[in-house]
Amino acid sequence: MADATILAEVTGDVATIGYGLATLGPGIGLGILIGKTVEGISRQPEVAGQLRTTMFIGVAFVEVLALLGLIAGFLF
Repeated sequence: MADATILAEVTGDVATIGYGLATLGPGIGLGILIGKTVEGISRQPEVAGQLRTTMFIGVAFVEVLALLGLIAGFLF
């Protein structure tokens, strides 16, 4: 009986925990993406425009992952 009540308490917060875990991936992805872009620009300043454009496309894709996690939290 004690185990059933503990599980009932945990199931109420599953969506919140799931969204919290879903934000870890995009957060790490953004950190790596932006860090590597800055590193590339500092190594070759002449390609800064191309790197910046590619970075913004990558940022858009990574942000879609965060939004999917948010929507999945609301749906399930």
